[in-house]
Amino acid sequence: MFRLTIQDGVYLTLMEDRHADVIFDAVERDRAYLREWLPWVDLSTGVDDVMKFIRRSLEQFANNEGLAAGIWCGGEFAGTVGTHKIDWVNRKVEIGYWLASKFQGRGIITAGCRALTHHAFSEWKLNRVEIHCAVGNEKSCAIPKRLGYQFEGVLREGQLLNGKYVDTDVYSMLAGEWQRALKGQHVESGL
Repeated sequence: MFRLTIQDGVYLTLMEDRHADVIFDAVERDRAYLREWLPWVDLSTGVDDVMKFIRRSLEQFANNEGLAAGIWCGGEFAGTVGTHKIDWVNRKVEIGYWLASKFQGRGIITAGCRALTHHAFSEWKLNRVEIHCAVGNEKSCAIPKRLGYQFEGVLREGQLLNGKYVDTDVYSMLAGEWQRALKGQHVESGL
């Protein structure tokens, strides 16, 4: 089974059917907070919806089309970090993430995105990794900035969020940039 420690007491693991209840409970506890920036929250109305997401994620992983991992902190489910479907033709992927409010401010998502970025370049041999964030979501936008991603621009009305279109900031990292950033650092993927 896949398990990667990203910080003391914090690890990533593939989500399984048995995690559906605890994942749904985490979404339910933070529903109002999460729905401010994440369009999928209103579509996740029960454990069955989470189960479908888990099964799609496992199928994506089995088909080498991407990876979605649960984040566990002190044995408690904290959120997810993963990729959308890999674009193998253009050798690129987009990372997405969310974290329950009680776990924020500890660098957990930054560590998860660092591990996933490293995996995308070292294991999948991709050329480009992107992170998209709704304009105004400063906490989310801070993640790619911290990791050295380059701001590329804004997708005008790039996301339908709570019934209205919002602009989306696009950040990217290229394989060569990541290699230069790693010089002098030790980064383990372990994925």
